[in-house]
Amino acid sequence: MSATPDWLPPLVLFNDYHGNWDAYLDAVYAWFKQDFIDSKPLFQGRRLGLKRHPLAHGKEATFWHMIQDGDIEEDRTPDFRRCERIRWPRPIIEHDADPAIKIWRNRRGNEERVCLWFAQENYLLILADRGDYILPWTAYLVEQPHRQRKLMREYDEYWRTNS
Repeated sequence: MSATPDWLPPLVLFNDYHGNWDAYLDAVYAWFKQDFIDSKPLFQGRRLGLKRHPLAHGKEATFWHMIQDGDIEEDRTPDFRRCERIRWPRPIIEHDADPAIKIWRNRRGNEERVCLWFAQENYLLILADRGDYILPWTAYLVEQPHRQRKLMREYDEYWRTNS
């Protein structure tokens, strides 16, 4: 396994907040806000927007998708591993040309998605391409070996077809 890139920030650990969920959530949101609200990042020269609604507890939908797991919107639950990595999406977006990042496009329903897979850490970031802008959609660890193999096949197939 190669060394972790120097552009990747450290994890934001729950234990550093003495087990206080509210303090931890505030800290995780502060990082998200700094990276995606207070500044305007770009992906390959295109602006990144946010899915703001539905707002929940004063926080944008994109934020909740970055830190929660679950298929049913109202039943999603916090995922500490996603929370810990809240500082990773922006640097991955900004370093998409780094060989450590596998990048490809796919379709989910009627929407074109951009996948950025930091395979060394099994971390997948999904962006939604809306034409004039890009939305960070979700990000999570891919822990199941069969899912990792599926992503690798999808990546290989994309580049085989689009090279």
